[in-house]
Amino acid sequence: MTYAAGAKDFTGTGDAYDRFMGRYSQLLAPAFADFCQVETGQRLLDVGCGPGAFTAVAADLLGPAAVVAVDPSPTFVAACRERHPDVDVREGAAEALPVDDASFDRAVAQLVIHFVTDPPRSAAEMRRAVRPGGLVGVCVWHGTEEMGLLHVVSQARAAVEPPSEPEVRPFGQEGELTALLAGAGLVDVEDAPLSVTVRYSGFEVLWSSLLEGIGPAGAYVASLGPDTRERYREALYDLTGHPAGDFTLSATALAARGRVPD
Repeated sequence: MTYAAGAKDFTGTGDAYDRFMGRYSQLLAPAFADFCQVETGQRLLDVGCGPGAFTAVAADLLGPAAVVAVDPSPTFVAACRERHPDVDVREGAAEALPVDDASFDRAVAQLVIHFVTDPPRSAAEMRRAVRPGGLVGVCVWHGTEEMGLLHVVSQARAAVEPPSEPEVRPFGQEGELTALLAGAGLVDVEDAPLSVTVRYSGFEVLWSSLLEGIGPAGAYVASLGPDTRERYREALYDLTGHPAGDFTLSATALAARGRVPD
């Protein structure tokens, strides 16, 4: 089953993260919550919460008091606390979650498991935090052209600076996340693609979000000299189809969930 969210225009709203990747993660969060079967009455742990895209959805569904959010970045912790003052937001790593054993019905990690230093340990920690019968869920962006934004920015980089070897995104291929959760001792492991579509009101909206230096793509653009940056911009413009006005980029995430044994 594919869980899909409609197009949404985030132009001119939010902070720098929201203008770049945040517009995708905000759309993905409701579909991921649906996939993880987040329902009223549960207690949920949001692992690697960032500025709070999934936290917002969880708090709406369950109430802020039923959500604990954890992130290792003090900057993201501060941003999440500011946006969600009634949520318990804690600083901590996925490999050593600052929570009690079996204290949640759901533990989820949206778009973070590929960034942690020890994914198997992080998956085991999420299992530890969830009561028997509860669910652990993880998702990452697809590692192919099915993640439109990351595909066009990586192709633009390849046009400017051909890579010495193919880019491989951790857990970006089908089956990798299910293997991770099964390896952590979870059962009834299932996976599904989650699709979203983001609308831009013009090419300059996309380009300006890259110039803010957010994430690996933004950092790369910020590192370029003027001439190389212009060649990158031209390549990106070509890859997005020379948009004269509104255009969309679709993105597919790979998601997996597993149940803590009774």
